[in-house]
Amino acid sequence: MTTTSNHLESMAQTLEATGDYRILRRLKLRPRITPPPGTPVRLGLMVDVETTGLDPQRDEIIELAMTPFTYGLDGAVFSVEESFQGLRQPSEPISPEITAITGITSEMVAGKVIDFAEVARFAAPASLVIAHNAAFDRRFLERFSDVFSTKPWACSFSQIDWAAEGFEGAKLGYLAQAAGFFYDRHRAMNDCLAAIELLAMRLPRSGVTGLSLLLDGARTAAWRIWAENSPFDLKDVLKARGYRWNGDPGPQPRAWYIDVPEVQFEAELRFLRTEIYRYEADLPIRRIDAYDRFSDRI
Repeated sequence: MTTTSNHLESMAQTLEATGDYRILRRLKLRPRITPPPGTPVRLGLMVDVETTGLDPQRDEIIELAMTPFTYGLDGAVFSVEESFQGLRQPSEPISPEITAITGITSEMVAGKVIDFAEVARFAAPASLVIAHNAAFDRRFLERFSDVFSTKPWACSFSQIDWAAEGFEGAKLGYLAQAAGFFYDRHRAMNDCLAAIELLAMRLPRSGVTGLSLLLDGARTAAWRIWAENSPFDLKDVLKARGYRWNGDPGPQPRAWYIDVPEVQFEAELRFLRTEIYRYEADLPIRRIDAYDRFSDRI
């Protein structure tokens, strides 16, 4: 840190000490930490895509970023490695609405391609793929490269209880601001770096890193239970209990469904059979783990 930056940091700390100011600091790369001898080290891969829309069946990736980082099994982040970032020209011009969200124009991606083989080589060593909305990113990336279908995934948006840690929202920009830093948003690589920083920080209430909580969630299997052909007049009961409606066309039932931990599986079946169906209904179920969670396969 230079003399000037030391002086600015001192000023920032003085302002914060009054209790009348909060200072946001620009995100910087974390320093490398040498793991203790004998510590098992894994390679995580934070990914983020910008796309032409929300439908992975129809819309296309226009930007992909992947940032590898090393971590311990306890959730400690040791190092952030060099990122992959690429732009891609879609088959149709980028709409003004998407440009407003992403900052990416048709001119920026003109003639650009993302090499499938290079993406596969870059992602292959990862032990775990993470996105800050894996239900979105995974569905796009599995169509882009088969390598993403072979990896376990985790979601830093939905698999950490940010509210329990005192955060009032889980969007990446909000979490960064609440954690005391800012960054240039809505570009894929910057989003990756911000998400890793949040995972590396110790959270204010639990005292553990975000990555520690995320790994616990990723390691835990769940069951998806479909309340297929449930009585229409009980839909509000299901919704209040946390069931969600699947109206998408495809192989999955058009029905209310819920994901529950294994320890709650039998209790949830009893609830459905006694309170909803009132008979021993044979319901569609599927076990979910990190290898298929957030994918179109469930």
